[in-house]
Amino acid sequence: MIQIEDTLLSDDIFEEQFICDLCKCKGQCCVDGESGAPLTKEEHDQIQEILPLIWDDLSFKAQELITKQGIAYNDSDGELVTSIVNGEECVFTCFDEKGVCKCAIDTAYREGRIPVQKPISCHLYPIRLTAYPEFTAVNYHRWSVCRPAVKQGRREGVPLYRFLREPLIRQFGVAWYQEVCEAASLFAKDKK
Repeated sequence: MIQIEDTLLSDDIFEEQFICDLCKCKGQCCVDGESGAPLTKEEHDQIQEILPLIWDDLSFKAQELITKQGIAYNDSDGELVTSIVNGEECVFTCFDEKGVCKCAIDTAYREGRIPVQKPISCHLYPIRLTAYPEFTAVNYHRWSVCRPAVKQGRREGVPLYRFLREPLIRQFGVAWYQEVCEAASLFAKDKK
């Protein structure tokens, strides 16, 4: 574990190599799982506000569920998560012509239609954050769905912390990320 400010990063963040390979996994992380994507209260409110702007991008089943249940619920751990259709895909999923699952929020944000980014828990995946009273744990979540991403990351030699540069900066800031890069250099030297 490496400590940076009030975070503890697992060694996997530096050791594992990773690049999402949507052509292979088809965005399965947005479809499979025990519950929806974790949301902060602020994210919930922001998504609720922009919902009319992405409503037509959502499936009919997602629209029905949101009308009935809302965009989120508290899962069995009491965590606020996005609603899921038929116990499977997130209500914000949409599929392209090749059957690749995409996020309606992310697509609209990248197209400049909304000012809100997808939830940070999605943006950071496969990194998961766990908040404790004194620190936040930053861990790599291994999932068989992501095997193609690990293979592609190894082929191209891209460590997980580099692949997730944008969301890590979004969550923790530029100065924190620069410390991560410095720690990665020291970590690599220690491994030799």
